[in-house]
Amino acid sequence: MSFMATHLSHTGFALLLGLSASTAFAQSPAEFIDDASAKGMADIEASRLAHQKTSSKAVKDYTILVINDRTTANQHLAKIARKLDLPVAPREEVISKAKALIPEVPEGEAFDAAYAESQVKATEEAIEQIQQQAEITEVPELKAFAEETLPKLQNHLQMAKALKAGRALDQLDG
Repeated sequence: MSFMATHLSHTGFALLLGLSASTAFAQSPAEFIDDASAKGMADIEASRLAHQKTSSKAVKDYTILVINDRTTANQHLAKIARKLDLPVAPREEVISKAKALIPEVPEGEAFDAAYAESQVKATEEAIEQIQQQAEITEVPELKAFAEETLPKLQNHLQMAKALKAGRALDQLDG
């Protein structure tokens, strides 16, 4: 392999590593609020769609909980942004980002399983993002947001895993 080809190969690999590591870097409070809001909106919209498409009572119950909790979380983030006078992305930009995050799920019998799978992944990512922000932020409002939101997301994750495994959600209560 020529020097130039080797150099380009190494540069490409380093770029790939950098892109994958970028999610591990700290976000500013404004970036966190924009990103978490977009992910919350995506979760809400995916859950609304699932609520319309499913015939499963367990999935419908789960979607209602997710919609309510994520709406409350997004309202809380908006209040924090206003209180701290943070520059946040325009609503249209956040909506556009949220639309890009909504997973494609198949129609028919496979829909519930695909939705549950996407919820496990999205919720794990949300938990990781909020935990990381809580650890590094010096903004008390964001720490309080994390303390309030993480237990709800951990409950969502437990429920999504149960849906994925095909267990009824009422088995989690007992």
